Amino acid sequence: MPTKQVRVEVKQGTGFKTECQAGKHRLVIDQPSPGGTDEGPTPLHFQLMALGGCIAAIGRIVANQRRLAIRGFDIVVEGDINNDRLLGKASADRVGFSAITAQVKIDADLTPEEKAKLLHEIDERCPISENLQSSTPVKVILTP
Repeated sequence: MPTKQVRVEVKQGTGFKTECQAGKHRLVIDQPSPGGTDEGPTPLHFQLMALGGCIAAIGRIVANQRRLAIRGFDIVVEGDINNDRLLGKASADRVGFSAITAQVKIDADLTPEEKAKLLHEIDERCPISENLQSSTPVKVILTP
């Protein structure tokens, strides 16, 4: 299958509120007050939501392919971060998450071993998880 390009457009005015367009879908990224208007999750929340959403979507793909009767997935994703560097303060800590944990509950008539094997396959096939665990080159380029 050929490589597919995924594209989003992001626009921000004078405040923190940021309008995002992904195909026909519009989302708002913002910061809590004071500072932002708290009209949407922060970029950090979106990253964690992307991981949880990807686990659920890949879980459904795998379940459909294997004809497994999965009633649902409940996923809680948490990340640990030191905000000092993003706020411009000196810190030896990295600017991104130092750790991310996804807790996944699979509602299905499977043994714990079968659920663990299924979750391993889901994680192996999840592009968001793979991007977070691997070094993906990112270019931030100034355009006119």
